[in-house]
Amino acid sequence: MYDRGLSVLEQYGLQARSSYRGRGALLSQTQAGLVIIREFAGSAEKLQKQQELLAQLEGCPHPVDQILANQEGGLVTTDKDGVPYVVSRWYEGRECDTRSWEDICRGTAALGTIHRSMRLETDPDHIQAPLEEEYEKHNRELRKIRKFIRAKRRHNPFEQCYLESVQWFLERGEEALEKLSSSSYGRLRKEALKRGEVCHGEYNQHNVLFCAGHKDLVAVTNFDRFRHDTQVADLYCFMRKILEKNGWSQDLAAKMIDCYDKACGLSQDQYENLKIRFLYPEKYWKLANHYYNHNKAWISEKNIEKITKLINSKKAWHDLGIGL
Repeated sequence: MYDRGLSVLEQYGLQARSSYRGRGALLSQTQAGLVIIREFAGSAEKLQKQQELLAQLEGCPHPVDQILANQEGGLVTTDKDGVPYVVSRWYEGRECDTRSWEDICRGTAALGTIHRSMRLETDPDHIQAPLEEEYEKHNRELRKIRKFIRAKRRHNPFEQCYLESVQWFLERGEEALEKLSSSSYGRLRKEALKRGEVCHGEYNQHNVLFCAGHKDLVAVTNFDRFRHDTQVADLYCFMRKILEKNGWSQDLAAKMIDCYDKACGLSQDQYENLKIRFLYPEKYWKLANHYYNHNKAWISEKNIEKITKLINSKKAWHDLGIGL
């Protein structure tokens, strides 16, 4: 229903003046400002850690979606039907425009700024697995998918594209793993965990809001996938999403790196790791993995277009990784 979850505002002493649907949530204008109401299916322990992280960012120039406590002091509130919800502060504004270099630079600088304050005592339950393990696993999966497709008697267009292209991408994956293994990544990761560095975990254009009525205010939202890791992982995530939509522009990549460096500082070890991450064919693996774990009897035209586009742009992508 449209107002599903709205009733929990009573337990916060809030009244809804208006409400509307957002991205998988309900937004409501109240006497205390705009809030967002989401169903909650996560860990209460991690939510408490998330609240601690957001508290670290209270004095940051970039507002964040602080989780509100209900009148009993709880972060999770159950409605009359027993459905748990979380209510957070929210902001009117527009998402980062992936075609606007000004937006992109401001979003990158915002990431660097919040990174300076994102520290928590390292919790073993929230540590990102080492990148070597991830690359080794993904390379194995690329081979397994190739073996699976080869064993089929007939191949659809997606499978044909995969068989014709996988060797080249797999070689790039092996090269990236080899470079990673001989790099300073082990030291970088160890130092990051020692300092309690925290990554946003999903820093992309959807989670960067340019606040309405406040020209210079950039809000950062949706920290629920936070984890302990070297923070260059966030920078890579944002850059990959943006650069893919901008033809893997080396000029834009250099601009983003410069913006982050000015806001936060990018060490030589971090820069080396960023370059290696761009040498791994992550998007190709994601497409292949999605194919393997979903209905293989019907392949959408969209996924065929995606893999075709990826293959056609492989030179620009690889040139970027080499040229950084």
